[in-house]
Amino acid sequence: MKYVLVTGGVVSGLGKGVTASSIGILLKACGLRVTSIKIGTRLALHILPNQRPSQPCDVMMGALAVLFGCKDLGEIVAVQVFRYPYLNTDAGTMSPFEHGEVFVLDDGGEVDLDLGNYERFLDIKLTRDNNITTGKIYQYVINKERRGDYLGKTVQVVPHITDAIQEWIERVAMIPVDGTDEPADVCIIELGGTIGDIESMQFIEALGQFSYRVGPGNFCLVHVSLVPVLKSVGEPKTKPTQHSVRGLRGLGLTPHILACRSEKPLEVNVKEKLSLFCHVPVANIITLHDVTNIWHIPLVLREQKAHEALLKLLNLERCTKEPLLVEWMARAKLYDMLHDPVKIAIVGKYTGLPDSYLSVLKVNADALLHASVACRKKLVINWVPSSDLEETSAEETPDAYKVAWRLLKSADGILVPGGFGDRGVEGKILAAKFARENKVPYLGICLGMQIAVIEYARSVMNLREANSTEFDPDTTTPVVVFMPEGSKTHMGGTMRLGSRRTYFELADCKSAKLYGKASFVDERHRHRYEVNPEMVTEFEEAGLAFVGKDETGRRMEIIELPTHPYFVGVQFHPEFKSRPGKPSAVFLGLIAASCGQLDFWLQASGQPSILKPHTSSNGFSKVYQNGSLKKSPKSLLNGTFHSNGNGVHV
Repeated sequence: MKYVLVTGGVVSGLGKGVTASSIGILLKACGLRVTSIKIGTRLALHILPNQRPSQPCDVMMGALAVLFGCKDLGEIVAVQVFRYPYLNTDAGTMSPFEHGEVFVLDDGGEVDLDLGNYERFLDIKLTRDNNITTGKIYQYVINKERRGDYLGKTVQVVPHITDAIQEWIERVAMIPVDGTDEPADVCIIELGGTIGDIESMQFIEALGQFSYRVGPGNFCLVHVSLVPVLKSVGEPKTKPTQHSVRGLRGLGLTPHILACRSEKPLEVNVKEKLSLFCHVPVANIITLHDVTNIWHIPLVLREQKAHEALLKLLNLERCTKEPLLVEWMARAKLYDMLHDPVKIAIVGKYTGLPDSYLSVLKVNADALLHASVACRKKLVINWVPSSDLEETSAEETPDAYKVAWRLLKSADGILVPGGFGDRGVEGKILAAKFARENKVPYLGICLGMQIAVIEYARSVMNLREANSTEFDPDTTTPVVVFMPEGSKTHMGGTMRLGSRRTYFELADCKSAKLYGKASFVDERHRHRYEVNPEMVTEFEEAGLAFVGKDETGRRMEIIELPTHPYFVGVQFHPEFKSRPGKPSAVFLGLIAASCGQLDFWLQASGQPSILKPHTSSNGFSKVYQNGSLKKSPKSLLNGTFHSNGNGVHV
């Protein structure tokens, strides 16, 4: 097993996750099997509008001044810096205001959003153990101590915590993630946070020991750092990266490759200066400059021959092929050429602070993007705060009310994503009503589906008191109820989580056609409430079709309104399995309906070719059950090449 460690320096938010994923794309295109691990120590910056910092005098504030193009520190608004020790065992109970929404895996793991990046870029399926947190490691060690596994020894950070981290990495790295029984050839490890954070010290110590133990040729460290350009000077400054590398070396880790974030490609003299002071060869200094979309990043790495440096450091030069990345190049160029817009209104309660609604930005928006590129449309998102749609907003904040309704009415389609709590619910119900009455394409995910059911009960079935017991425990008409197997005393890991099977009740419904006329589909779930099964017959008699149900037939999974061009609600979260080359079926349906292409995609069963892949006799790319492409059973190290890049056959 070969290991690539990706660390970050100077400031957080430089794109370690995208860098790690892009490295994985390169190595996979070279014919290697790749897996990923995220070590979750987190540093988050919350920018507070219209506030001034009380003490704008530390290094972080200075770096922020550079990042935001401020001439001096006085121009910076207040910044709240949260360092997360991440003692949580997973991300499931974290507030989205502090951490962003979670990403759910097939096994029900509630993990860091970066694992979503890995899955989307590398087209793999990870497990909950691929997300390492301080809480998991300490719980693991404490459980061993309670069982007496340490035989009376004093349990310490070194060696017991550091040994546990190394054992965890080695164990998880061997778990197959590409749908075969073969382990990966290379494991990419992303260390969260920035070098110097006290929360990551035990991980850095463990990784230092690990690099020494596995030895040269089996370990490569890629350090992502910032090379800012001071606007007052106009030239790139290497000192922040020099200090970051010095700190990294002082902690026992030596970078082999520098990935330098900058606005523009670095000149040779800048790379030579970094090479001199950071002790890294010029050929191993890569510029990660700003690009028009993140699909260019693997191409940027390839153009600078990052794969050659990686393969040389990992002693894999003779075992690989040249990474062509044809489909990635085609997709990146296609995205840049799209000009015809499709407007989608996302109605959510956190949209007033987009950083806090990270799952929408990083997961739902990515799923919308994948679908819009497939339809050859440029995605434009109208962020609509659901509370601003409510009648109370018309009286209290009339300007916000007018703006919200203008954004909603100008959209070609409406998406109501998942969520928890009752704030803004009435606004979401109004959005669903507007979409239903005005024949605007609508997709409701999880809570968004429940919202559509509540609205239908109130407006069409005349059940004025219809509600969810989540919002009104004493409602006389509970159309959405708490799941019987759920826990009301423990929050973490007690929802209906992970991949569950949904069976289509109608073969000719829109959803089934978009899923390739499948009889069932496996999608990921994360919810505590469900449509009241006792009221299903009443809904169906009123015209609402429950076209997808679980294996028992009592849990409603997909709703459709047959008389509507596209009015779909799903209890699961399809965004978690959307891929750049394989957009989610129901997201594709929303975009297609919003731009007048739905009939075409329905006739094609949701599977036309997107980037000129090999075609079958019917002219469409050959896609298998649930959109999974068949892969070679062996890696290049065993003598067989993978399909290039992200699994799309070109």
